[in-house]
Amino acid sequence: MSPRTTVLAVLAAGSLGLAACSSGAAGGTDTTEADSANCPGDVLDVVVSVDQWGDVVRSLAGDCANVTTVINSTAVDPHDYEPSTGDVAGFEDADLVVVNGADYDHWASDAVANLDPAPVVVDAAEVVGIEEEGHAEDDGHAEGEEGHGSVNPHLWYSPDYVQQTAEAVTDALSDLSPDAADYFAEQATAWTTSMQPYTDELAGLEQLAAGKSYAATETVFDYTATAVGLTDATPEGYRDAASNESDPAAGDVAAFEAALADGSIDVLVFNSQTEGAVPDQLRAAAESAGVPVVEVTESVPEDAGSFEEWQLAQLQQLADALGGGR
Repeated sequence: MSPRTTVLAVLAAGSLGLAACSSGAAGGTDTTEADSANCPGDVLDVVVSVDQWGDVVRSLAGDCANVTTVINSTAVDPHDYEPSTGDVAGFEDADLVVVNGADYDHWASDAVANLDPAPVVVDAAEVVGIEEEGHAEDDGHAEGEEGHGSVNPHLWYSPDYVQQTAEAVTDALSDLSPDAADYFAEQATAWTTSMQPYTDELAGLEQLAAGKSYAATETVFDYTATAVGLTDATPEGYRDAASNESDPAAGDVAAFEAALADGSIDVLVFNSQTEGAVPDQLRAAAESAGVPVVEVTESVPEDAGSFEEWQLAQLQQLADALGGGR
């Protein structure tokens, strides 16, 4: 069956359904309690909007903070989440709030903005130089900027952005509990050490990725792909539609399938948390063409372990797909 025939068959079956994530009724809020006996300063109350940053913040805060992650479930779409009265109360009581920003978790930013007095806020997008409206500061071209003018909000997939945000969190914790500043510095060092396998895998991937291309069913993994030097071969029309969470045109899907078939794409990055006929169709096309498929997730799966373990497992998949099998 030709690519165009395949696309038309799917169109006839119904909407292409490019949903970025599943939605749910509850955020699966998780709280990690501090151990005041091991904290040399004031114990802080910290609220993190989404689980992509939750483990990082918990590691940096250690025994000196009660850390609550509002969305701690893969069944919830952060874009559409409506905070409960309990969530709002948590923001009111927080000493520090950590949000992703870039309009990814606007409900958290909005909730904090309405508080008086407001807690200290670490907004990852602001930390790395991306404005809330989704446009980069300075020259208007932030790392990972989308072709249609918006910025990719999946900041936790950028190694540099993760490091910069972690440093900002440590600084905020230290300012709020000065007597524990040395403790927080030790926690930051320990966290950096725990991230070394991730850092080493990234360095190895730079060699494997040289001259190689990828295409993605969504832009979730793009920051990492850019960091290791992969060339983005995702057809532009499809990429724009995926970035806007809209249905791609039949011609854009056909172009994607053709690129998979003719060898233009070395690896397909597939967001396994996406529900929809088109991503599945593209995966099938990749498998038919012998193009390796690397599965990634937008949020942290329940069995993924730490942030480092989650990210490392995906990097190792990519290394294997690029011919660096163990």
